[in-house]
Amino acid sequence: MRITPSHGTGAGTAGALRLPSVGLLDARDRPLRDLRISVTDRCNFRCVYCMPRAVFGRDYAFLDRDELLSFDEIEHLSRIAVDHGVRKLRLTGGEPLLRRGIEELISRLSALRTPDGDRVEIALTTNGSALAVKAQALKDAGLDRLTVSVDTLDDELFQRMNDVRFPVSRVLEGIGAARAAGIGPIKINMVVKRGLNDGEIEAMAARFKDTPYTLRFIEYMDVGTSNGWELDEVVSAAEIVERIGALFPLEPVGARATGETAKRWRYADGSGEIGIISSVTNTFCGTCNRARISTEGRLFTCLFATEGHDLRALLRGGASDHELSAAMAGIWAARDDRYSEIRADLTPELRAARQRIEMSYIGG
Repeated sequence: MRITPSHGTGAGTAGALRLPSVGLLDARDRPLRDLRISVTDRCNFRCVYCMPRAVFGRDYAFLDRDELLSFDEIEHLSRIAVDHGVRKLRLTGGEPLLRRGIEELISRLSALRTPDGDRVEIALTTNGSALAVKAQALKDAGLDRLTVSVDTLDDELFQRMNDVRFPVSRVLEGIGAARAAGIGPIKINMVVKRGLNDGEIEAMAARFKDTPYTLRFIEYMDVGTSNGWELDEVVSAAEIVERIGALFPLEPVGARATGETAKRWRYADGSGEIGIISSVTNTFCGTCNRARISTEGRLFTCLFATEGHDLRALLRGGASDHELSAAMAGIWAARDDRYSEIRADLTPELRAARQRIEMSYIGG
């Protein structure tokens, strides 16, 4: 951890105090570059691998509004994170487009600048249900990148997977509206679960090949405990590449930047590329440069974390920017997470006993 001293003690508001640029390194010399912020724990889908209705039913106790980080608080923490080296802010959920006034938050975050004066990249992950209505407003607010979850093109299966009878055609309409508004790049995420939607791999590849969108396949992960994860439900990255390559020859492509989650493959005929996120069979812990802030302000240093660090208590307790900065730096400096690397060494019993945080709580 490296922190350069500076002056001033007030908690301040956005822009009131500029902390010095510092390079944070964790215990494994990984920098902090990407901050993912969950803006709501609510979602209008009940996807079977994320927020199954059996757990998140009618009586589930979601957070009260005053428990959520306010936009002022999110902007405040984001500004400090940017001063510590974060260069991309991604808004997640739950479903982030359910957060009232999300465009205002995007506008605030898009105004942040690094200590060198550069703009921070603003991204958002969504189920796409509200995109057709909100796309232009999101672009106007300053949204750069968009990731949309589409787990199948088969409408019956799509509605069964989201468990709220929402048609895939409306999500595709929203993706088109986002592109027309000028948001880009746009990535399409497909979580692949054996026995559920693994038969859709080839159809998804064919649909998004030779389009402006990048399709990314995600190995079904053991995030949280509500999805009942089993290893034999994972379709490996190697199998996905083999199946798509049998139809459309693929060539590996190098990473654009250190810390990318997806391995890239391009179609040999030059008609685009796919990405594969393989945190189960081909881990990338060694270059992970991401932290996550939960809906009510807990900082998590791993998607598979068992606990977070309460930044909201510091914010609402009147901590100065220097105290918040030091807290964030100290948490990152102590980070030694590499769950995906050690998963294979854990017995099924140990994996099951581990108290993991739900993806719907800290975002993907």
